[in-house]
Amino acid sequence: MLSQFMVLFGFFALVLVSIFWINKAVRMFDRLIGDGQPAWVFVEFTALTLPGVIGVVLPIAAFAAAVYVVNRLSSESELTVMQATGYSPLRMARPVLVFGMIVAVMMSLLAHFLIPTSLSQLRLRLDEVSRNITAKLLSEGEFLHPAPGVTFYIREITQSGELRDVFLSDRRDREAPVTYTSSRAYLVQEGGGTRLVMVSGLAQNIRAEQNRLFTTYFDDFSYDISSLVRKDVVNLDEVAFAGTLEMLRDPEAVAVRTDVSFGAVMVQMHGRITAALLCVIAALVGFCTLLVGVHSRFGVWRQVLVAFGLLVGIKIVESLVIAPVLVNGALWPLLYLPALIGLGLSAILLTLASYPGLLQRLRRKAPAAEVPT
Repeated sequence: MLSQFMVLFGFFALVLVSIFWINKAVRMFDRLIGDGQPAWVFVEFTALTLPGVIGVVLPIAAFAAAVYVVNRLSSESELTVMQATGYSPLRMARPVLVFGMIVAVMMSLLAHFLIPTSLSQLRLRLDEVSRNITAKLLSEGEFLHPAPGVTFYIREITQSGELRDVFLSDRRDREAPVTYTSSRAYLVQEGGGTRLVMVSGLAQNIRAEQNRLFTTYFDDFSYDISSLVRKDVVNLDEVAFAGTLEMLRDPEAVAVRTDVSFGAVMVQMHGRITAALLCVIAALVGFCTLLVGVHSRFGVWRQVLVAFGLLVGIKIVESLVIAPVLVNGALWPLLYLPALIGLGLSAILLTLASYPGLLQRLRRKAPAAEVPT
């Protein structure tokens, strides 16, 4: 059973990661390639988003693997044979528990190490790309907006790097917008900055106060485009980037450094732990719910729907307990309530599967109560 769980888990995880990853990659591809970035930057960025995607998918894949394996064992009567040979539901749940713990270890590595590291590295690379104004401007035949209030257009870029028929509109100062046009231009690196040198062009300056247009013809003109690049320092002091050990040692200091509440630190820290526990709970709930179902030639689709509904209910509880913890960090034990509910549901379902007579009596009580005296 454990080998089947791992094989199906790998299959579902691969399919789900591909779906989620492609969805993110398409949006990122349109943004990065549209800004003139090379293909390797797109590959790097999508790779940095992969740990977060895997973290979302792992509990779903564990649940799907558990449900699929039990459904197949039930349809092929292997589950009935195991029960007839004396295997108790608790004994059959042992490989499910081991499987859930293996997935939980994977989730722990992601939540505590890979995801915070990838998020911080992604933030750094995004800032570096946003500062690369040269890559943003080198796109011919498109009206580009490298900064708010700035429009740039190049009709053609020659193999020698010459820009043909350049249009630059700077409307950041609404009282005095300026438009530059030139037949030729070059991008020049100078003193750590970037300048656009325009040749044989025209500058049009509008004075809003006087409602007048001033035009100036020039043989060559240098425009500093380094000002289009944001000068602010990238902020890596976010709670999502903080290490788990650091938050465990001094959560108050992390809250002060990242400028968030103490409750937000508690949600982030304990959320990484509960994410691993949810992988175990998802596998157990899926297995135990299908184990309770009676044999039917129509399959166990009803039990599958019930198992899915229970998992959705646990996720709803998980979202509900976050709000009070954000307000009061001392209520962090509430974050473990979904895991306790899932564990309790699994124990109840295993008890019902271990004593089928109890389940039959519960089923008889409902119609017996409707019989008139």
